[in-house]
This record gives sequence, C-alpha cells and structure tokens, in this order.
Amino acid sequence: MSDTPQSGLSDNAAGAIAYLTFVPAIVFLVLPPYNTSPYVRFHAWQSIFLNVAAFAIYVVLAILSVFVATMIPFGNFGGFGLWYLVVAAVRLTLFIIWLICVLKAVNGGKFKLPVIGAISEQMANK
Repeated sequence: MSDTPQSGLSDNAAGAIAYLTFVPAIVFLVLPPYNTSPYVRFHAWQSIFLNVAAFAIYVVLAILSVFVATMIPFGNFGGFGLWYLVVAAVRLTLFIIWLICVLKAVNGGKFKLPVIGAISEQMANK
C-alpha cells in the first residue's frame, strides 16, 4: 500500500475541460498544479479568448439581425431567411472550431487559432 494514487486530472483532460466554458478555464489558471503546466495554460487562455470572440461575434450578429429584420422585407425565403442561413453557418463554424480545439486537447495536441492561438501561447509561457 505504499503506492499513492494519482489525484487530479491529466493535462490532456484538463486542457479539454477548459473548453467547456470560461469557468473551468479560469479555475485551471488559478489552481495548482494546472496553473504551472504550459499545456493546460495554453488551452485555458485559448478557451477564454475563443469565448470572448464568440460572444463578440454573437453581439454583432444580433445587431445586424435587427438591421436585417427592419430593412429587408419578409418574403417567401427572402432576405431574413437568407440571413438566418448566414447566422446558422457562423454558429456551425464556431461549433466546429470549438470541437476541433477540444479533440486536439484530449489527444495531447494544440490547434492554434490564427490570432487567438499566438496570444494564448504568449500568455501560457509567462
């Protein structure tokens, strides 16, 4: 009974869980031993920045939706129907990006998003 069981999550699991919402990402940036792992810190920062970017995109889409709803006449699949497809495509794209990040984290890899990934890597190595 001299073997002590390993407690806590693996870095891969912690990196993937960080993408669930911004809350676990913040927790992993604060709690040891996760806050000392550059791998977990990278995924936590990228998750936070991805959530902020997604929120900003949703706000812009909501504002544009009001504009589209008031300016484009409703028809048989007119402007607002087309706008709905654009919004759905943006949401699907964000979901696929999120899913790729989670799967890469589970498998021990990094999927660096174009701008967010570089900033996250800088923050993780501080």
